[in-house]
Amino acid sequence: MKNPPSDFSGLTHGRHASTSLGVIVPTLNAANDWSVFSAALLKNVTPDQVLIIDSSSTDGTAELAKASGFRVETISRSDFNHGATRQLGVNLFPDADILIFLTQDAELASGDAIARLCKAFDDEEVGAAYGRQLPRRGAGAIEAHARLFNYPAASQMRSANGQGTLGFKSLFFSNSFGAYRRAALQAVGGFPEDVIFGEDTVTVAHLLQHGWKVSYVADAAVRHSHVYSMSQEFRRYFDIGVLHSREAATFAPFGKASGEGKKFIKSETAFVSRRAPHLLLSAWLRTALKLFGYRLGRREQWMPLALKRRLSMSTSFWK
Repeated sequence: MKNPPSDFSGLTHGRHASTSLGVIVPTLNAANDWSVFSAALLKNVTPDQVLIIDSSSTDGTAELAKASGFRVETISRSDFNHGATRQLGVNLFPDADILIFLTQDAELASGDAIARLCKAFDDEEVGAAYGRQLPRRGAGAIEAHARLFNYPAASQMRSANGQGTLGFKSLFFSNSFGAYRRAALQAVGGFPEDVIFGEDTVTVAHLLQHGWKVSYVADAAVRHSHVYSMSQEFRRYFDIGVLHSREAATFAPFGKASGEGKKFIKSETAFVSRRAPHLLLSAWLRTALKLFGYRLGRREQWMPLALKRRLSMSTSFWK
């Protein structure tokens, strides 16, 4: 196994750049967020360490990325796939031992966030690591709770030996700020290339089953959260249901997702009751829509293609 250097201090801006690191960012019409995103990124790495995979943006994103000194690979919008596009990035960084993934709306919270995340790979058994996601500035109570629930202040190491303790939560991961050891990715065949989304969850399941550890690094953080409409919440959870249905065999050793959902509802109710009680009814309604969307997604095999495309957030998946 080819391991990365144990000292990642050189990853910070202004020092000698590590040739073993590659940062991969899929983009689509990211111009509105570009100045904040790129400024935070350039505090962490040098431009030559960054690959932008742009899905034929129409707002000048590719030109902004090139002006920042980043390498840009343009693909057609219809060719984007959560797994296949990220695997393309892996293939285009053949010499990178550690591959960092970000999304265009994730703002690195400090100038050493990436270096902190990469320290997890000092343990040669760690195949993947992800950082903490803090609510974006101005986030409401419902939005903020989702981040605080899923990304606690304490770091955690996961392994196949501990899956009985954490259950389905063992698979939680996010490519909005996640990193992989190339050797580990290669050992499990890379990212799945035909998933509706959740390529990170599927990959982590494979890594754990192959004996790799997965690290959650709480002191490496980004600001990243979303305001979803109720319709978007429904459609997102329809897609999650599709993923869980199609990857049932992969996820089976880790138990069911329902237990974690119950914990989330209880936690959200308590949090929103304290912070914004007027939003409690909205939170419950959103929960009902998520559950309905998820259950429909689990049954997508009995639906006509046109209906699935209409219910899904990932419309390009249903070709």
